[in-house]
Amino acid sequence: MSQNQAEILQRALKREKAARKAAEKILEEKSRELYLTSQKLEQLLDEKSSQLEGVFENIVDAYVVMDIQGDFIKFNEAATKLFGYDISRDEVNVVDLVYKEDYVYAVSSFMELQTKGYFKNYEARVYTKSKEVKWVHINASMIFDKDKKPVAAQGIVRDITHQKASEEKLIESENRLASLVVNLDSGIVLEDENRNIVLTNNKFCELFNINAKPKDLVGLDCKAASEQNKVLFKNPDAFLERMRAIDTEKKVVLGDELEMVDGKILERNYTPIKIGEKSKGYLWTFTDVTLKRTYRKSLEAQKQKYYNIIANMNLGMMELDNNDQILMVNHSFEKMSGYTEAEVIGKNARALFASEEDSEILKVERQKRKEGASSSYEFKAICKKGKTRHWLVSGAPNYNIDGEIIGSIGIHLDVTETKNLELQKEKLLEKLEKSNDELQEYAHIVSHDLKSPLRSIHALVSWLKEDNQGKLDAVSLQNFGLIETTLEKMEQLITDVLNYSSVGADTSSKTEVDLNSLVNELVSILYIPDHIEIKSLHVLPNIHGDRTKLQQVFQNLISNSVKFIDKKCGSIIIDVEDLKSHYKFSIKDNGIGIEKKYHDKIFKIFHSLKKSKDSSGIGLSIVKKIINLHEGEIWLDSEPNVGTTFYFTLKK
Repeated sequence: MSQNQAEILQRALKREKAARKAAEKILEEKSRELYLTSQKLEQLLDEKSSQLEGVFENIVDAYVVMDIQGDFIKFNEAATKLFGYDISRDEVNVVDLVYKEDYVYAVSSFMELQTKGYFKNYEARVYTKSKEVKWVHINASMIFDKDKKPVAAQGIVRDITHQKASEEKLIESENRLASLVVNLDSGIVLEDENRNIVLTNNKFCELFNINAKPKDLVGLDCKAASEQNKVLFKNPDAFLERMRAIDTEKKVVLGDELEMVDGKILERNYTPIKIGEKSKGYLWTFTDVTLKRTYRKSLEAQKQKYYNIIANMNLGMMELDNNDQILMVNHSFEKMSGYTEAEVIGKNARALFASEEDSEILKVERQKRKEGASSSYEFKAICKKGKTRHWLVSGAPNYNIDGEIIGSIGIHLDVTETKNLELQKEKLLEKLEKSNDELQEYAHIVSHDLKSPLRSIHALVSWLKEDNQGKLDAVSLQNFGLIETTLEKMEQLITDVLNYSSVGADTSSKTEVDLNSLVNELVSILYIPDHIEIKSLHVLPNIHGDRTKLQQVFQNLISNSVKFIDKKCGSIIIDVEDLKSHYKFSIKDNGIGIEKKYHDKIFKIFHSLKKSKDSSGIGLSIVKKIINLHEGEIWLDSEPNVGTTFYFTLKK
């Protein structure tokens, strides 16, 4: 090798060493830069991981992580609050949270997560630790390792329980509203801005005789439909013209009336629907007011009829306000008072008509009207030219449509003539009462004065018989006996007349009388022969009356039956029947009976069908008078030789 070649090789080796050192230096610098970069990347990764960790820990919604087996390995604070579990202490699997009815949906969603690696908008119910049921919305995704192998799943869980409850309430409200619209008693048509039907109901179809269901009309063009249906109305052209005018003006219309060919009258309302300035549709309502309009016409006719009756009736009518100012009088009141309507309108009624002595009565009555009370009263009225009349007034409060008292209405009857007759009647009653008292006193005096000579004659006859004992023949003794019998009958007659005149003298001793007890007592003290049986078919009632007089009634009738029974087996049956306001009694016997021609005669005074010393002919007259005093009647049903039934009524 030559010297030049060796130098060349040395120089080449030197250059190579220098190049290697330069390369090593560059490599060392790059390694240092790479290390620093790696350190920065690790630090940045730690920062990002920390930031991401903080984000998931502090987000409002729940953040959960679970392994492939479904065991939860991470809950943020929101998840712990939502589910109630503490992952650091509680072992929780996703199955523990799934609501039993949503299990199939949960499994299919989990399969979708494993297949696709994610799922969105999963909504279902879950159980919390306390077994509370909540609705949740979940978006989830798989977590993969560096080899793209799934190692876990993560998800954002949002509590939508309140939202679901609100949605359900909204759906319920919509359903109720839809049901209400469908079943409304008015026809409803909701149109969109192009006048196509959006909603209608059954009543609309019924009113317009449309043989279709409401849902079948959705989307129908209303303009075209109105053209087709104009024949349903009495005036088709007017119907269409009005429809177009409403549609053009687009203003609210209320109370339009449509008369249909079939006689129905519909009331139409129209309301445009706007949101801001933009039209969103139109609402039409149709109501069948046929009955209402017919009723209104009938009411107007009735009102006119009764107005004519009021104007021409014979009772005076006056209408007042709350200040006693006269608002209206009818023609009869004008005749009663002597004033014309023009003369009294606006005048104070009390000041105009009331006498000084009766002014307070009207003041009290007006106060009653203001308090809502009705009443009747009398007062002395001063008519035109100072003429005084007696008026009977029936007053009542007058109400407006809101139920407020706005005055009073009075019906007036002139009772002046009746009042005069009442005064005359009172005077006559006073005179009659005085006469009755005098007659009663006279009857007692006459009775006493008549009985005194009878007793004297009876004593003289007794003395004559004693003084001539043994001297008088049989005929004389028989004549003396006849005199004594006649005297006894005369005294009994005087007593009966006094009793008859005294029957109605005192009516103040009425009490509650137990007739059952009264009759039982009578039967026990009266002489009843052994061959006569007395029985009551029903328990006798209690009535309000005079016990002594009622005892006379039953005693007379039972005694008469006993007296006139001629059968070997006598029977007296007492019965009662309950009528509306009276009791009907009957006393039936199987005695000698009474012929039809004597049925009225026996109740007259001094009429006896069987003359005897025991009968004066006054007993049944007294019975009739007592029954009349108790507002009853007496009659009989009898057949000779069969028996007699006396019927009589007594007011309860």
